Parts: sequence; structure tokens; C-alpha cells
Amino acid sequence: MRVAIAGAGAVGRSIAGELLENGHEVLLIDKNPGSISVERVPMAEWLLADACEITSLDEAALQRCHVVIAATGDDKVNLVVSLLAKTEYGVPRVVARVNNPKNEWLFNESWGVDVAVSTPRLMSALVEEAVSVGDLVRLMRFSQGNANLVELTLAADTTLVGTRVGDVTWPVDTALVTIIREGRVLVPGKDDTLEAGDELLFVAAQEREEELEELLSAGTGAQ
Repeated sequence: MRVAIAGAGAVGRSIAGELLENGHEVLLIDKNPGSISVERVPMAEWLLADACEITSLDEAALQRCHVVIAATGDDKVNLVVSLLAKTEYGVPRVVARVNNPKNEWLFNESWGVDVAVSTPRLMSALVEEAVSVGDLVRLMRFSQGNANLVELTLAADTTLVGTRVGDVTWPVDTALVTIIREGRVLVPGKDDTLEAGDELLFVAAQEREEELEELLSAGTGAQ
């Protein structure tokens, strides 16, 4: 897979390193000569250019990329890069970094963003996830399809404890994708039984989150 990353700062370089270790091709783009540190990520391709300019993106051959990551420290730049990548070059997957949570509402499919990653929101969600039992926590928003990655730790007194996954009538537009149990990651099957303390990860439509939380919390006395 070929990935272009706009922004060769600490975030961009870290992402590039991870992707290269996993066998992907990576192109780092930055207009600041001071950010071009080939020795830090020697296996990546580097381009000194402004990722907001069409001529630069032509030089980067963005149409050959499977994924574009807008990872600069400027939300305006990330939005422009995302929009150009999607509308001008038809990049299948665009991931954008959100620096200011107040701008998060802009990072959607209208601006070409498939996945928006807000570091402040993610950190607060991880704090909630660590201390919350029985409450639905939103970990990540997927702009395309208006879906979110959400998590809930199953309380011991919920009625779903001891129930087979296949016997639960989940809300529409909701999928249980992973169960984390005692440090193990389980791919849920219909015959798996839900246990107290299970961390359940769902991809769910935003309008179904309240219904999902009610289902998962039934019997706890919280209703």
C-alpha cells in the first residue's frame, strides 16, 4: 500500500515509521526545509513541497496513493490537503489530524475526510474508558457513513452477562467487532458468551448509540 503523509513533524515521522515497519510505501511531504530529516526515516520517500498546491501533489503522484494522511499542526492545511486528495486525485482513504477540538465538526466527508483523529478527544476518551464501567465511551468518529467506534465495559449486574452473542438483538447499523477479555482480543462468534468485565468494541451509527447503551446497561439499576 502506498501512503502519502502531509506533515513531516514528529507525528508524521512516527506514523511513517510504523507504516514502513508494516511493509508499506511512504512518502513524506513538507514545505519546511527544517522538517526534511531523511536520516530519521531513511526508508521513506521525501518531498520538499507545499501539500496545499496542486503542482506539488502532481509531483507527489497522489493519484497512485491508496491513503493520504493530513498530519500537519494546522487544521486549515489538513482540511485543504484532504479535500484535494479526495476530489482532485480520487484517493480512496483520507485520514486527517484534528489539532483544535473546536474544528472537529469540519472534518467530514464534505472536506474529503474519511477518518478524523482528534488527539485531545482521543485522550479524554481513553481516560473515560479506563475508569468507566457500564457507560458507553466514544473512541473515534468515522466521517464516512456517520459511524463511531465506541466501547463499553460490561457491568456485573447487567442482564446480558451470560448471554450468547448470537442471542442478542443488537440495534440496526451496529456491529460488535471485538471483545477484550483478560488481556486477550477475541473475535466474537455467535456462540461466545458475554462475561462481566468484558470490554466490548462496536462500530455504530451515531443515532444508535443511546439505544445501544440502554441495551448494554439493562438491569444495572442505572435506568
